[in-house]
Amino acid sequence: MKPLFNLHAVGVQFGKFRALTACTLRVEAGERLALVGSNGSGKSTLLRTLHGLVRPQSGGFWHDAQARQAMLFQRPYMLRASVLNNVALGLWLNGLPWKQARERAMLALGRVGLADLAGRNAKALSGGQQQRVALARAWALRPQVLLLDEPTASLDPTAKREVERLMAEFADGGMTLIFSSHNLGQVKRLASRVIYLEHGRLVADLPTPDFFNGPLPAAAEHFLKGELA
Repeated sequence: MKPLFNLHAVGVQFGKFRALTACTLRVEAGERLALVGSNGSGKSTLLRTLHGLVRPQSGGFWHDAQARQAMLFQRPYMLRASVLNNVALGLWLNGLPWKQARERAMLALGRVGLADLAGRNAKALSGGQQQRVALARAWALRPQVLLLDEPTASLDPTAKREVERLMAEFADGGMTLIFSSHNLGQVKRLASRVIYLEHGRLVADLPTPDFFNGPLPAAAEHFLKGELA
């Protein structure tokens, strides 16, 4: 079977800053892939490249154009509108009639446990609730691939657990997850495979048990021990 993504020696540069260097990566359907590394290591750039928001300047990039994708950002943008309309609008922009978009949006809000807040102003919700609205917005599009950039970074422990639960349920339903995280406990709980990036280079690519039990390249070993330079 063809992979969802196939990158060979991909390079991304912003002005004089090289964000990704010679990145080679293959992602299969159904994987739960975690991207780890310090700030500035290239995690967000790699996610945006996979989602088509950043164009590589070098190397080869192929993705399955038939696979539906959605992406969640660390701080999801909420329109000054109801929670329901925040979810329905994306469906409407994708061609669904407004009535059907609102119906599917309600189903999505029920999926993340927020149906009772459908009429609330989305801007007035807590950070955890907004992230769940963003998950509903993504799930409503019925993606095969969900990319998430630090999805629980600014959330309290209860909200983190709820978002993790939803991510796990989506993956159990067959969705491919690709997410960045500084939370190594979260990586252990959710990922089947770990990619370690440093200064835009892919340093380690291992199944999750192998990443946490070693041996690892020195840079990845230091990161795992919290010995960041």
